[in-house]
Amino acid sequence: MTTATRTAADDTTKSAPKLPHPGPGIGHDEIPRRADPFAVVRHSLTLTWRSLVKLKRQPEQFIDLTLQPILFIVMFVYLFGGAIEGSTQDYLQFVLPGILVQTVVFASLGTGVGLCEDINKGVFDRFRSLPISRFAPLGGAVLGDVCRYVVSIAIVFGFGSAIGFRVQTGPLEVLAAIALVLVFAFAMSWIFVVLGVTMRNPRSVQGTAMLLGFPLTFGANIFARAETMPGWLQAWVDVNPVSHLTSAVRTLLVEGGSATGDALATLAWAAVIFAVFAPLAVHKYKTKT
Repeated sequence: MTTATRTAADDTTKSAPKLPHPGPGIGHDEIPRRADPFAVVRHSLTLTWRSLVKLKRQPEQFIDLTLQPILFIVMFVYLFGGAIEGSTQDYLQFVLPGILVQTVVFASLGTGVGLCEDINKGVFDRFRSLPISRFAPLGGAVLGDVCRYVVSIAIVFGFGSAIGFRVQTGPLEVLAAIALVLVFAFAMSWIFVVLGVTMRNPRSVQGTAMLLGFPLTFGANIFARAETMPGWLQAWVDVNPVSHLTSAVRTLLVEGGSATGDALATLAWAAVIFAVFAPLAVHKYKTKT
């Protein structure tokens, strides 16, 4: 190559614009995101609306929320109520607050399944390409499911009232019981969100979630009093957060008196669950490939 040719090539190299280094692609942390807490809340609420629209377009998702609590109430009250409590009416007063808790806990299992389905469809790839907080898509899905929990609570109260359940306290206690259930279910949902963003198959998410849900609900004081159980089972029931929630709701709706101890224990469990699993879910979502 001649000196003139090398000089021309050098001039061309110097004058050529530098192209940007190719980025790692959509969905990585280099995408700008807003850390403003108000923006996080706004984005989460926007995606909550998406979840509500999804529910409107897929009303079949409400089938399990309506039929399951009705079946449990009928089965336990009329098949086992007389044997357990001596009177179906007395057992209805005892068990319905527990079935209210069980219904919402089981409803929270569906959060992880729905997330896994959306991830497999590529919906969350589009979310990851947006300049929004990584918390927003997950938080929006959970908040949207809270509306499902409200529907299930209404079904339990409505059907229970139709067959003879009566609240023995006032409206403030009822609102406190509902709020306590929703707060705990919101926290529990994050356990299943972790499953949803970690596992690749919605059926695997559902199966694992049920394995976690059954000991929490059937190993609690929902259907029978703890003192009637063997000692080894009582030890689990006494520390089970669902037992604390059930006792608090039962006190607020039927028994009256102070539910402060069980309510505080429930809120403490909810805070710990949220503090552990919400950041873990966001981390799993950010690093998911």
